[in-house]
Amino acid sequence: MATECHWRWYVVQTQVNAEAKAAANLGQQGFAVYLPRYLKLRSHARKVDTVMRPLFPRYLFVAIDLATQRWRAIHSTLGVSHLVCRSGRPASVEDEVIDALKAREDEGGFIKLAHRSALSPGDRVRFVRGAFADSLALVEGVSDHDRVALLLDLLGRQVRVLVGQDLIAVV
Repeated sequence: MATECHWRWYVVQTQVNAEAKAAANLGQQGFAVYLPRYLKLRSHARKVDTVMRPLFPRYLFVAIDLATQRWRAIHSTLGVSHLVCRSGRPASVEDEVIDALKAREDEGGFIKLAHRSALSPGDRVRFVRGAFADSLALVEGVSDHDRVALLLDLLGRQVRVLVGQDLIAVV
């Protein structure tokens, strides 16, 4: 009688900056691993380049059949901090979550991030709420996490502030 495989996706927390190492070591142990990544523009020392970054820093997904695989070995895998558990059992992730992530991948296997920001450096904006409500500022830059670096005039000086895009509107 053949045994049927009942694998599901689970979450693994990795050590700091060790997502790729953990994925490679888990793969060598025979586990199916999914590490969603995206491409990020990085500027450093007057040079702009593109680097791969994990979509969920310090986390990846692993497919496990709890009945047939030695899943406790994951805890001692190089690069792994621990398998995320609830009440002593690995915490599963619905297949639909993984399918939705994979559906957002481009031909290179990288997640396509939605670019919601229509802001550009130099744009004038007004705070619509918060401590600086009705104050004007100048956009200095937009980060990956929908946060905006602004130059705000305070007491005759330009002060750099980092705020969520929901606090401002283009003038």
